[in-house]
Amino acid sequence: MADDIKITKEETAKGGRYVTVVSGHEAEMTFSRVNPELIIVDHTGVPDALRGQGVGQALALHAVDDARAGGWKIIPLCPFMRAQSLRHKDWADVVRQS
Repeated sequence: MADDIKITKEETAKGGRYVTVVSGHEAEMTFSRVNPELIIVDHTGVPDALRGQGVGQALALHAVDDARAGGWKIIPLCPFMRAQSLRHKDWADVVRQS
């Protein structure tokens, strides 16, 4: 299912979020922009109805892919994003552990 998840990015000068709606339920990953080269992922919210379907993982991977494409780094303050980044050593090129 994770491959079918359409994620959009909403961004302001100070931050933004990655968001998806699956089966009528909205899930999001929010971030703050420290500077043009650094964001802090501070929250991941996935409704109970979507848990275990790879939605949070899809949001995290989208953030990593976006960071690679944009040339910035991620500080994973959100517990979910931090746990994912520790599991995915291949994200080390864009994830900075605090």
